[in-house]
Amino acid sequence: MKANYNIENSSYAKKKSHLLRNVIRLAVVLVALSAITFATTFGIKKYQSGRITIKTIKEAWSQYDYQKVYELCKLFLQDNTYNNTALTYYSYACFFLAQAQTDTQQAQSYLDECINNIRVALYEADKDLVPQLQYMLGRAYFSKNTITTHYYADLAVKYLLLAKENGYKADDIAEYLGLSYASLGMTMESIAAFTEALLVRESDSLLLAIAEQYYNAGELNASEQYLFRIIKNSDNEDIVLKSENLLGNIYIDKEDYEGALEEFNNVLKKNENSADAHYGIGVIYEKQGNMVKARAEWRKTLKIQVNHPGALQKMSEN
Repeated sequence: MKANYNIENSSYAKKKSHLLRNVIRLAVVLVALSAITFATTFGIKKYQSGRITIKTIKEAWSQYDYQKVYELCKLFLQDNTYNNTALTYYSYACFFLAQAQTDTQQAQSYLDECINNIRVALYEADKDLVPQLQYMLGRAYFSKNTITTHYYADLAVKYLLLAKENGYKADDIAEYLGLSYASLGMTMESIAAFTEALLVRESDSLLLAIAEQYYNAGELNASEQYLFRIIKNSDNEDIVLKSENLLGNIYIDKEDYEGALEEFNNVLKKNENSADAHYGIGVIYEKQGNMVKARAEWRKTLKIQVNHPGALQKMSEN
């Protein structure tokens, strides 16, 4: 009986030892496989990185494949951190990818990468490339200014002016400067830049921007002339409606309430949900001392546009 017990114990111990050896072998195999996988992945990445050249980046750029340029440059810069050509292509690809985004958060992320890489590229850029980099940096700050709650218009102006002073030629510099100055409340500088832009390319949006700036400067007659030009010649209904609303405001300032009402009614015939037109009619009634009708118009305004600044202020005051 005792002998049988010892035999069973011995057999159990052998089985346990055999199982333990198998577990150890399996663990060793798994560790080895993990090491091989890591080494293979690292080797592939290294190999791919080694195959990426400035030539392959330029080829992707020539095909307007900005996503591919972005990815190639990112890999290339891992081993060539301060390669100026790669930094330039990388930053430009980021800019154009940002322009194509509908997600503002993703667009901001690309613009941040663009700005950071242009700044690094500027340190060792060839003298001939510096003005172009300054121009792209100005455009990047301009774009960032349009999609964030922070203000980057001053930086847009700074780098666009530097690019211009250093001899960079681009048809849109004056217009970007005009819009940036307007954002900063620098009305006369904005008018000067927009007027320069008109010499390069005339557009309805540019004419309206100049009219708005003249209005802000209190130059009502000058603003009127540009608005008449738009209303008479433009096929863009949205811009025409904005022009008629602004013209209505000018007539209010000139105390021509009949003319103002006519302009706002013209707008409402085309778009009965124009918050600005209802607001303007409310202001006319206020000027005429009819506060009941004025508040009725401002309530209509807020139903259409709940955050209309003028109507909110008027309702709080009255």
